[in-house]
Amino acid sequence: MMFATRSLFAAALAAGLSLLAPLPGQAQPAKAAGDCPPAAVPLNPESFQAGMRQARDHGFLWRIVKGGRTSYLYGTLHAAQPAWMFPGPRTTAAFEASDLLALELDLLDADVRARLVKAASASPEDRLPTALVARLERRMAAECVDAAALRAFVPEFQIASLAVLAARRDGLDPSYAIDLVLGLIARDFGKATTSLETPEAQIAALRMPTREATIEFVTSGLDELDAGKSGPLLAHMASAWVDGNLADLEAYERWCACLNTAAERASMKRLLDDRNPLLAAAIDKVHSGGRSVFAAVGSLHMIGARGLPALMRERGYVVEQVRFGR
Repeated sequence: MMFATRSLFAAALAAGLSLLAPLPGQAQPAKAAGDCPPAAVPLNPESFQAGMRQARDHGFLWRIVKGGRTSYLYGTLHAAQPAWMFPGPRTTAAFEASDLLALELDLLDADVRARLVKAASASPEDRLPTALVARLERRMAAECVDAAALRAFVPEFQIASLAVLAARRDGLDPSYAIDLVLGLIARDFGKATTSLETPEAQIAALRMPTREATIEFVTSGLDELDAGKSGPLLAHMASAWVDGNLADLEAYERWCACLNTAAERASMKRLLDDRNPLLAAAIDKVHSGGRSVFAAVGSLHMIGARGLPALMRERGYVVEQVRFGR
């Protein structure tokens, strides 16, 4: 079964949850009556300032030093609760000390969003069997999602987005994504931002290699959503993040049930191992070019022998985790 892998795709890819959720400063669309998750509350100047004053440090932060210059790696969460979305004092200090914010994708950049829409748009060849399309439509209705908007995207994007949007029932909303809020703060501070990846590369990482694999991916994802199994995995990841429990996150292979088959292992390799060296190279390019960088990417990219802290050490950086007091 690939349902756990599909949830990990949703948790680790910014592209899988960015286009359907309003940005933090935007008004929220009206929700249909009935069993819909609560609408996210848009930020305004007062709530923004209050959030910054009251914020606590969450997530995972590393200081990386090379050539007399200090940069930072910050492991984020792509769907969060309102109380988590602002950086705490130590995270803010690292952010302010850096010349540039680097995100997987800067989704506040209009060109990046337009390219992401284009890359994720479905073609006639992506059409699923009629029965599977009907199941997707029912799930969209159950999650109070605009079906007309979502069906325009490739099937993998549809099911990954539904997985994260379903987490709204557990209080995790992509409108509160840590990455998006950091992008807003960067603009408020007048700090430059950049994307470490391209929209096209993120969508390529999401796509399955064959039509048969796509059908299995979507079917397993719908099975999981219909059975209510999507929430616990994402909630476990969120709990590790909010507590700064790196050991628990590093042990995800033991609790995610996501590496049981060759297809699952290949998917996770494409999702993490294949992308991490490219992320590391992009971070190094900015740092070596003379600017200190605050690189904020999904926390799963930070763990293991091929995680970003390890890869930056291989590139000659002195890497030290910044631990938050509790």
